[in-house]
Amino acid sequence: MDAIRLRTGDLSLGGVTHVMAVINLSPESKNRQSVAGTPEEALNMARGYREAGATIIDLGGQSSHYENPTIAGGLEAERLLPAVRLLVADGLTVSVDTWKPDVAAACIAEGACLLNDTGGLSDPHMRQLAATPGIGAFVMYIEGEHPHAVGEVEIRADKADTTAAWLQARLDELAAVGVTETILDPGISINYPGDYAAYTRMQLDVIRGLAAIRRLGRPVLVPIPRKKEDHRVAAYITMALEHEADIIRVHDVEMACDLVALFGRTA
Repeated sequence: MDAIRLRTGDLSLGGVTHVMAVINLSPESKNRQSVAGTPEEALNMARGYREAGATIIDLGGQSSHYENPTIAGGLEAERLLPAVRLLVADGLTVSVDTWKPDVAAACIAEGACLLNDTGGLSDPHMRQLAATPGIGAFVMYIEGEHPHAVGEVEIRADKADTTAAWLQARLDELAAVGVTETILDPGISINYPGDYAAYTRMQLDVIRGLAAIRRLGRPVLVPIPRKKEDHRVAAYITMALEHEADIIRVHDVEMACDLVALFGRTA
């Protein structure tokens, strides 16, 4: 593939890694450095990230951590829409991070062109939105209905292969309803209860096995898990670049952009 076709313009692929910068409008978020208190603050953060080299801004209004409260779609949209309008008007490529179809629809109507459905595109209404011409959709692996409805993750040595099989089945379902502009996400940044150390090691194994997912013929996003230790975050980013991720989704934007430049993969 040479590009993802978006209504705001093509997202070029091949030999590059796009940096997708996270901005949260959810005050409950545990990742404090990515939280914007106002739409104007979100715009200023996004401009700084664009200057650093990020090409996509991923806006979220609902914390995905299973320990945080699930808020109503109306409140989530209220948090997101003013920021979406400001960022789109400033020429930024905006992704919306939500599992709620009404929230996604409202953000797309305001100009968001990428749908980051953390429910894995299982909802028929989400699939309809993802089939909209000019909208790109992330197809995320998740063990549960959505991030607030997960149990312990299955730990296994061949996780990249089983994830690829799951994603292939989902791609087949999506193609049948006209969803074609898809980007694959192995879902390794979703929080699950259980053995944190074992999950951390498995996240690394999935990145090492990225070739199994790349063989599905779609661009691949690696969501970089947020760790307390900066050196661990850098290790995940480095591995994703070594294995030629098309996009990395990050909270540590400046670090990621610097490493992308170091690897000669700037978009």
